[in-house]
Amino acid sequence: MKKDIGEKGAIIQRDNETYAIAPHIPGGLTSSDQLRCIADVADRFGAKALKITSAQRIAIVGLAEDKLDEIWGELGEKPGAAIGLCVRSVKICPGTDFCKRGQQDSVAVGLTMDTRYHGRELPWKLKMGVSGCANDCGEACIKDIGLIGTPKGWNLVVGGNGGARPRLSQKVLEHIPSDEEALKMVDLVVNWFARQDRRCRLGKLLEETDLETFKKEVFQDVKL
Repeated sequence: MKKDIGEKGAIIQRDNETYAIAPHIPGGLTSSDQLRCIADVADRFGAKALKITSAQRIAIVGLAEDKLDEIWGELGEKPGAAIGLCVRSVKICPGTDFCKRGQQDSVAVGLTMDTRYHGRELPWKLKMGVSGCANDCGEACIKDIGLIGTPKGWNLVVGGNGGARPRLSQKVLEHIPSDEEALKMVDLVVNWFARQDRRCRLGKLLEETDLETFKKEVFQDVKL
């Protein structure tokens, strides 16, 4: 039986013959040229479908295994981290760039997080979300690590996930006053998760650790 091909970002499909790939599209932001390229590649290589993913990517579905290298060459993009033990994605809402309700610049912060963390190897998979306001269109509420904008800064939430055992994230810091400080707090959580070296989601670790103990371990030297 064929398997996923991690180094090519290729996921075996139901037919056990063809693969799906998803070029990395940070924050779901793309140019018309990039969209045309994806569409042209899909047509040229006989893709069965184009599918918008929950990670704000465009999956090209139903591709032949022996064409994968050529397809990636045509796309000129790196794969989105859809599989593997790593930071899978950073979901980003339109924020103050585009949305009338945005209170913090989720696009700038989210893209910085994407550059810093996307694909970073960890003991288990991890997902992130960044939302510019409490409406939380970036779905930080079901991400391992998330930032939610407020009029006074950023709230940091941790421990959420979807899946067979869904969890809502928990707020651990409130009104972080600057983007730079919010990014530092995210870094502390990522590094803490890496140090645990456990094959489970961050939320599972929080089920085993008192939240106040977690906050002391992660943010013991923090002064906001």
